[in-house]
Amino acid sequence: MEPLLRVEDLKVGFQTEGGFLRAVDGVDFAVNKKERFGIIGESGCGKSVTALSILRLIQEPPGKILSGKIWFGGKNLLELGKEEIRKIRGKRISMIFQEPVASLNPVFTVGSQIAEVFQVHEKLSRHQAWNRAVEMIKQVRIPDPEQRAKEYPHQLSGGMCQRIMIAMALALSPELLIADEPTTALDVTIQAQILELINDLTDKMGMSLILITHDLGVIAQTVERVMVMYTGLSVELAATEEIFDHPLHPYTIGLMEAMPGRDLQAKAGRKQKLYTIPGLVPSPLDLPPGCPFQERCPLVKPHCREAMPLLEENEPNHWVRCFEVKKNEN
Repeated sequence: MEPLLRVEDLKVGFQTEGGFLRAVDGVDFAVNKKERFGIIGESGCGKSVTALSILRLIQEPPGKILSGKIWFGGKNLLELGKEEIRKIRGKRISMIFQEPVASLNPVFTVGSQIAEVFQVHEKLSRHQAWNRAVEMIKQVRIPDPEQRAKEYPHQLSGGMCQRIMIAMALALSPELLIADEPTTALDVTIQAQILELINDLTDKMGMSLILITHDLGVIAQTVERVMVMYTGLSVELAATEEIFDHPLHPYTIGLMEAMPGRDLQAKAGRKQKLYTIPGLVPSPLDLPPGCPFQERCPLVKPHCREAMPLLEENEPNHWVRCFEVKKNEN
């Protein structure tokens, strides 16, 4: 079955004062219909840039989509004109951004901002659009939706602003929802409520989901497949359960080992330090030749410093970018 979204060899760069920075340097993945797909990695690894590229929201300049293909509905989104891609944004593909308060316009009520989606895409009258906006606020479980619709972003809590962003993103029942760190800056209780809300609404509307996060716990309870990114590259891709039970790439293994409480029962009663991956992420302006994880990798060999490994299927539906893992499996 043809996937809903397929990204092929995506490369994105930015011109900076320090030189040209490759933020995404060859990412490949697909998202099936009604699938929940996760993207995980440290800050700066290219997760958000990948998401923004799908909707063609990379500001040019300083950014530029250098190459690749993004297939959606039989069309390469990178070849569409401005009007064509504008019709897809919000209506067929929607996005929830990291900072809900910063993403909402402070001088308009939240109801009017949701209503605008219906006015622009469905050409509804102001009254009809307002009623639909109130209904969406009700769907995201905000009490007294009629009153809340008349309020401004600064009058709402962070959790409520995130619910407004979700209402706006889901207003037109898109086929694909991209949620970029949707629980950032929210306390643990509100995080759980927001994730439950996203899960319930995507199920109810039959949408696909791309969830971007650096939190392994969020990945474990939300998505079916996951892609691990490092310095703009996809380094491992597999079913979520497979990634947690049998990680292959040394970076993924390091992320798992660094989870608080991992193997806690085996070491009960003894103080233990939280595991950390040694070294630092290399600067994207000065990446070494070969594998970018080489200076932090316990399996590094001379050839790792000379050539970039390919993302290859090591086991059925389990892809990894590492020379040494491939040799070990053979």
